[in-house]
Amino acid sequence: MADKETAIEKVWKLLDEEADYVVKLTQDIVRIPSVNPRFVTDAEQNREAAVQDRLQQETEALGFKSDRWEVFPDRPNLVADLPGDEDKSLILCGHVDVVPIGERSEWTVEPFGGQIADGKLYGRGAVDMKSGVAACVAAARALNKAGVDLQGRLSIHTVVDEEAGGFGAMDAVAKGKLAKAAIVAEPTWGDVIPSEGGLFWTRVTIKGRQGHAGLRFNEVWPQRDLPGRTLPGVNAVELSTRFLAALREFESIRCRTSYHPLVPPGLNTINPGVIRGGAGLGEDGLPIILTNPAIIPDVVVIDLDYKFLPNEDPAEVKKEFESFVHHFCQQDRWLREHPITVDWDYSGLYFPPMDTDANHPVIQSLVTHKTRLGKAPVIKGFEAVTDAAHYAGAGVASVIFGPSGDGFHGYDEYVEIASLQEATKTIAAAIIDWCDVR
Repeated sequence: MADKETAIEKVWKLLDEEADYVVKLTQDIVRIPSVNPRFVTDAEQNREAAVQDRLQQETEALGFKSDRWEVFPDRPNLVADLPGDEDKSLILCGHVDVVPIGERSEWTVEPFGGQIADGKLYGRGAVDMKSGVAACVAAARALNKAGVDLQGRLSIHTVVDEEAGGFGAMDAVAKGKLAKAAIVAEPTWGDVIPSEGGLFWTRVTIKGRQGHAGLRFNEVWPQRDLPGRTLPGVNAVELSTRFLAALREFESIRCRTSYHPLVPPGLNTINPGVIRGGAGLGEDGLPIILTNPAIIPDVVVIDLDYKFLPNEDPAEVKKEFESFVHHFCQQDRWLREHPITVDWDYSGLYFPPMDTDANHPVIQSLVTHKTRLGKAPVIKGFEAVTDAAHYAGAGVASVIFGPSGDGFHGYDEYVEIASLQEATKTIAAAIIDWCDVR
């Protein structure tokens, strides 16, 4: 313990003496626009590779061995490793992609300028999450300069595509880039977050039967079912309204009857985010005709943002929903014969639940050292999803911890410089505690 405390004191002293390093590195990478190209396609803004160039330069200068590969064309992941024992291995993770700036006129500062004013560093990605990435690198640099020889392997993962589903982190995990524990340096306003719910993007397809709207009476009013009667249409849009009403009740029951102590009550919502109805089902799984109300529509596709709690089993979540859909269909003569289909994999987007024990040593280390530096953090759950989920799903004990700021996914985004420097010191101490010193 004494060796660890001595190492922490040396590292913190160096971080105080060179407090501008993490600020300057944050400025440097904020000034390289790296908007996720799934949202905006523009070579001048889609420069994730250039951010990785800068980070690779920094980590290799510290003796890290780089592994870099393209997840998508010109969109590379970077994994930098310092060798050590696997039993004490630790990942520090952050994403380098950012969301678009939106309306330029709404910004009062240059969106990629890295401007500093009143203790805040401004720019797209400043808090979400280039400052967190810089904190990870700065913590490793301080350990190196202070001469701290870690026993466990330390790995820095800077990944692409978090803002569009986490496919960069998924690819790192699929390639076996794992460790015993991970700190994901997303902004947490100094709190320590060991839990977040899981998320499916789920597609529901409801099929009816096409018809001419002029013959709608043949569908909705009683008719004599005589030989030669025109087959009545079955309006999929109307089926979908009944389904959505039932889904709302199902959601309410789920939210009322499940609980996790660290997340807000009712977090496990089912959001009908996109609905498309029309005639004919295309090869892409979507309606072909969307603009002709003279057709009784025969298909509705509903895309759901389907959240579940950190302590829920994903397989049971699927089973429960499929049972609900089945029983809903059993109440309708048409749907009994033409049941609603559920596609859990249409987008490839899935975030496993994360539910790390709050007594895990990495979490307790973050709490201890954050308290030493200022206000004691709250241990809480996260309302949204992060790349931490993908590591947790692979068995890595994961936690989210990072600096404070505002304007993320909005205008005049900034990180508070004091919180950035404090987060860097806290992460550095947690590295020493978990990885140990030789």
